[in-house]
Amino acid sequence: MYERAILHLDLDAFFASVELLRNSSLRGKPLIVGGSNGRGVVASCSYEARRFGVHSAMPMRMALRLCPDAIVLKGDMEQYSKYSQLIAEIIASEAPAFEKASIDEFYVDLTGVDRYFGCFSWSKELRQKITKESGLPISFGLAANKLVSKMSTNEAKPNGVLEIPNGREKTFISPLSVAKIPSVGKATYKKLSFMGVRTIKTLGEIPVGLLEREFGKNGIALSRKANAIDNSPIVPYQEQKSMSTERTFQVDTINIQQLKGRLTGMVSKLAFELRQSQKLTSCITVKIRYTDFNTYTKQQKIPYTANDKTLLRYAHGLFDRLYERRQLLRLVGLRFSALVPGSDQISLFDDTVKNQELLKQMDQIKKRFGSGAIKRASTL
Repeated sequence: MYERAILHLDLDAFFASVELLRNSSLRGKPLIVGGSNGRGVVASCSYEARRFGVHSAMPMRMALRLCPDAIVLKGDMEQYSKYSQLIAEIIASEAPAFEKASIDEFYVDLTGVDRYFGCFSWSKELRQKITKESGLPISFGLAANKLVSKMSTNEAKPNGVLEIPNGREKTFISPLSVAKIPSVGKATYKKLSFMGVRTIKTLGEIPVGLLEREFGKNGIALSRKANAIDNSPIVPYQEQKSMSTERTFQVDTINIQQLKGRLTGMVSKLAFELRQSQKLTSCITVKIRYTDFNTYTKQQKIPYTANDKTLLRYAHGLFDRLYERRQLLRLVGLRFSALVPGSDQISLFDDTVKNQELLKQMDQIKKRFGSGAIKRASTL
């Protein structure tokens, strides 16, 4: 039985790096990719911009106050997706098993590779191949599990590598801030700080029962992470091409308010699934079936997104163009296709910070209490 060896690869400042690759004149200049208006958010930024305190998910208005001379680009998800797919193909050509965790990060299971090659040497060769064939900078961390390998990658950035020897996982993470634990957001960090817990070492010494009392089930997960425990497996990469849902009514209806309410519920459901699977869609299809079983569809190409508000606008527009006969309907359906890896946060180049925060809060409630725990009023 061999000890686990998990490699985590993360493309450095991915969107910004792709833009630098496409336009070399931008090199050495502070570059921000994100919302082109003052209400948008930063999706990615070059390290020159980061020196001014700019970081991803920051309101664009604040970023430009910190770095007024920054060059701002709206971003091109189609190009980013192509480069992401190229990296995935390079890894697939070399790796025994790998997981695509998001548009710019990957996990590779190297358990047993030490018998023949040496995990660290193999990882460095893979990194060199990715850099040579894509032109993009990439960092990696190598450790016994996904949690520690990801945290080691974050410490290795930018454009670096770090190996955590087996058995040294807890020693490595203990001095780090609790803010560096993946999935610890601002609210959790704030609460831990109020408790006097600022390092992972301190967090790991707190009885799990106390953490469960304060944070619910998340407290148990925090305790495990603080002790470098993570048994989550590598999920083999398989690109999902579409997702869909439809509703057949018990009684055929012509009630426009009811029909659009059902469609709104479908959009919210699928958009939540998109965000949970870290996907974006660029094609939306609406389907209707009349009481005589005649079925019609309309589809539209749209900018890459996973945002309810944007998707609702397109879905309702398609429905209005599709439902012309004003006869009884027995079914309404919805499909999102042309999916690419990515998250709602990095895709919403022109969305407002307020809308983003609202989506995050809604998603947290759905994850904790179920997808039906919170709904838009129009679906009731």
